[in-house]
Amino acid sequence: MRPLSRNIHRELDAAAVVDGKQHTERGARRPSRLFYLGLLYTVSWALVFFHHFSTGVQSSGDATAGGASAFFSASRIFRQDPCAGRYVYMYDLPPRFNADLVRQCRRISGSPDVCKDVANDGFGPPITWTGGDEGGWLPDRGAYNTDQYMLGIIFHARMRRHECLTADPAAASAVYVPFYAGLDAAMHLDNPDLAVRDALSRDLVDWLEQRPEWRAMGGRDHFLVSGRGTWDFLRGPDADGWGNALMTYPAIRNATFLTTEASPWHGHDFAVPFPSHFHPSSDADVTDWQDRMRHAQRGLLWCFAGGPRGGDMGTVRAQIIKQCGRSSQCSLLGKSAVTKPGHYAAGHAMRLLESAEFCMQPRGDGYTRKSTFDAILAGCIPVFFHPVSAYLQYTWHLPRDYRSYSVFIPAGDVGRNASIEEVLSKIPSEKVARMREQVIRLIPTVMYRDPAAKGVTFKDAVDVALERVIHRVAKRRRAAAEGRELVDSVDGGDSWKYDLMLEDGQKKIGPHEFDQYVYMHLAANLVG
Repeated sequence: MRPLSRNIHRELDAAAVVDGKQHTERGARRPSRLFYLGLLYTVSWALVFFHHFSTGVQSSGDATAGGASAFFSASRIFRQDPCAGRYVYMYDLPPRFNADLVRQCRRISGSPDVCKDVANDGFGPPITWTGGDEGGWLPDRGAYNTDQYMLGIIFHARMRRHECLTADPAAASAVYVPFYAGLDAAMHLDNPDLAVRDALSRDLVDWLEQRPEWRAMGGRDHFLVSGRGTWDFLRGPDADGWGNALMTYPAIRNATFLTTEASPWHGHDFAVPFPSHFHPSSDADVTDWQDRMRHAQRGLLWCFAGGPRGGDMGTVRAQIIKQCGRSSQCSLLGKSAVTKPGHYAAGHAMRLLESAEFCMQPRGDGYTRKSTFDAILAGCIPVFFHPVSAYLQYTWHLPRDYRSYSVFIPAGDVGRNASIEEVLSKIPSEKVARMREQVIRLIPTVMYRDPAAKGVTFKDAVDVALERVIHRVAKRRRAAAEGRELVDSVDGGDSWKYDLMLEDGQKKIGPHEFDQYVYMHLAANLVG
């Protein structure tokens, strides 16, 4: 307002000079039109300010208080809290629920490798290129040999430095429970004593239920993060079988459970990306890597960064290996890439993924694979054979239009000896370029940045997950304020549709193109 006001007055002064000259030379005359416009402008603003401050005087009974109120109201407009609606309260859990588990890393499978994996806030050992095959295919800095099961530690490290942490749970939009559920489960997966398997999970539930923060909403505003898939936490408390019972306790079922592989048939777990090998510390780190992937020389049409599994040779994995071995346009990881059973040197794997247009993603130990996110990091278009491997999983991080960034070849087609190479070679080169660009744009949202990074503007996997958790909690709060219980998820065959369909604005659950694949696996538990 002030610059404009000064301009008006300068114009008025100029007009007065001109009018003065005209008056001297031609005699008296009426003021110019510009003079009246300026006068109208000044009077209008005077009335606005008079009304504003008189209102403040009437409401407070004091002219000074009214002016101060107006000043601070204006200040708040220009200095909005960047964390408004984003505050997170994090429990300071007893160390037995997190730090002690890290210190006891050697209890996991009796392997010292796990103790290397927990280093550097879960990123594992750094990878530096010394001229061999391990580096060179990874960024010059921020590259780590990250294990797929370390997400619980990685997420906690980010949250400890989160810019919107609050010490006031009443001000929080969500409450974070930093329990290393994955490490606890890994220590007891094969223990025949079910009480021992469930001991720490039961202990956590008892601890939470005593907290006023938990009782405020019955845990509906809480969230947990696990470095393992849902299946490791779904054993009934009194049942035999795999894993522990953490996710079956009613108190935990009220919370939001983030995991690297969710169940399409349970409603309170949500999949987030597996951690890959690049953890950038600046915007430039990310954009430089994206540009590098855009210009990568991809001499292969397709590849598979994986090895054979025992069992039926008719599985998709077996067919991929068989067809790839016969093709001059496909390549597999060599034996030199194997560091231990089921594990591959990061540099070897990334070199392969960066050399191909398409990267095969059959089932891993579960429906999903860490290699999916290694492939995205490498700018390689993923090829899926079952919708549960990605499309029903990572609904927060991957586009709903799966055709924009990936290829879907039904497992049944491959089982009937359909040619993978023929399907891929028919995709027009222009479409391949568009898909690859979409994959490269996804890179920031599926990676986990350095927790100590400052001044970054891109949203990584943690940022995306937090936004969606807070959005879910906000809907629950609104429902509670209206005196109703929000049904935002269900268990059963249609559970996965709540994320795919209702979040897209549909009012009710209905038929979906993936029905035939999901219900087939639900009924028969086929291997794909």
